[in-house]
Amino acid sequence: MASLKTVKIFNHATKVTLRGMKQNAEVPATCCGTWSWGEKRAWGYKEERDLPGIKEVWAQLNKEKIGFYDGAEGYGPLENERIIGRLLKDTPEEQKKDIVIATKWLPIPMFPGRIWPVGIVGALKRSLERLGVEQVDLYQVHIPVFWFYSIETIAKGLAECVNLGLTKTVGVSNYNEEQMVKMYDELQKFGIPLASNQIEFNLLRTIPEKSGLLAACHARDIVPLAYSPLAQGRLTGKYSSKSPPPTTRIYGNQPWEIIDPLLEAMKDIADKREVPMSAIALNWVMCKGAIPLGGARNGKQAEQNAKALGFRLTDDEVKRLDELSVEGKTLSIVQAG
Repeated sequence: MASLKTVKIFNHATKVTLRGMKQNAEVPATCCGTWSWGEKRAWGYKEERDLPGIKEVWAQLNKEKIGFYDGAEGYGPLENERIIGRLLKDTPEEQKKDIVIATKWLPIPMFPGRIWPVGIVGALKRSLERLGVEQVDLYQVHIPVFWFYSIETIAKGLAECVNLGLTKTVGVSNYNEEQMVKMYDELQKFGIPLASNQIEFNLLRTIPEKSGLLAACHARDIVPLAYSPLAQGRLTGKYSSKSPPPTTRIYGNQPWEIIDPLLEAMKDIADKREVPMSAIALNWVMCKGAIPLGGARNGKQAEQNAKALGFRLTDDEVKRLDELSVEGKTLSIVQAG
């Protein structure tokens, strides 16, 4: 299938097809966002403190056969892929076949030792070395920056990555509709589908739906991947106006007088369904036809996120949340879509 919009109940067996030229990638209805894995700047990562929790997440999701992980060379930087690589190395072979790995290329030559750009193909080869694999399931362009590479050049590079067998599918991230459609058209020249567009989408940032971006994705069988679906913890019930999240958590940053009524409605629905509030936020994203990339730093968080599977919000519940949702903000440079 290509869209979650038609699924009656989301469960562990639900699969979404990321379309490729030679191979498709069949992925779970939820994904684990791994930005915090190895990221010191935004998340204050410390290996001794945080790695044990990450190993819990890895074990939990793989056991439930929903081990879909989204990383990036820019997280850390580079350390994120090294962590995933070490986890993969220590994973039993029978589990590896069910694990789906996505990573991203940052189109800016900014890492230590990289004086000159190595290009898309060279960057992916280095990512594969860090991950310890010969191929990833999805390779994405991280941000819509065209200072060094045009969309035409990027499309050609992504096509080469596919033809070399380095990735099954290719996608973009943070692209708006115009940029996405142009990339889609350019890839079509090489006979390659654009598999996905990863955008910030949650109850505190509904711009992708309001702008028509989600509809444009669905019309072309481009799978929307929704990062920060919990608004960096704001939609979990953990934080409040009296106990806000750290100031470094910029996504979903809205006034609490706007967030509080939404949280009350979410709690009411969550209590009736006997699931965590985070499950409601993630399920709402799936109802919109997008795969939520809920972050997790320990087994408990992974378990709570997994409870988004097993039900589907009713149309009335979705409407209730829609009425309390926020259009949100768009960050310059990093975001377009």
